[in-house]
Amino acid sequence: MKNKKLKNKELTKSSKKALPVAALLLLTLPVVAEQKVFELQIKDHLFQPSVLYVPAGEKVKLLVLNQDPSPEEFESFSLNREKVILGKGKATLFVGPLQPGKYQFFGEYNPDSAQGVLIALPEDEWLRHKANHAY
Repeated sequence: MKNKKLKNKELTKSSKKALPVAALLLLTLPVVAEQKVFELQIKDHLFQPSVLYVPAGEKVKLLVLNQDPSPEEFESFSLNREKVILGKGKATLFVGPLQPGKYQFFGEYNPDSAQGVLIALPEDEWLRHKANHAY
């Protein structure tokens, strides 16, 4: 009986320590859930879409899916990013928060065909764009 009481007392102490950690994790969930994800595909050595609109002033997640059997390297000097995506593979890149403007990107292995631009729109323009396009 004494061991059972001791065990319950230890569990109660552990639960009290875990509560602040659980509360902190719950507070961070809305931040993670709000992050916008944008998808780029590489197919036939072309980026699709070749023009990608994102909101300025926010960190965004780019999911790059390579539909080609050969590898490609996502390269952008203006975004300061480069990432090799294996054939039939995918990669995740985080960019931003970005100032409003245009940011060129290309495929280093096929620079003549694999080209694109990411356009960061100010909030009012982003909201208008989003209202007219499915995301």
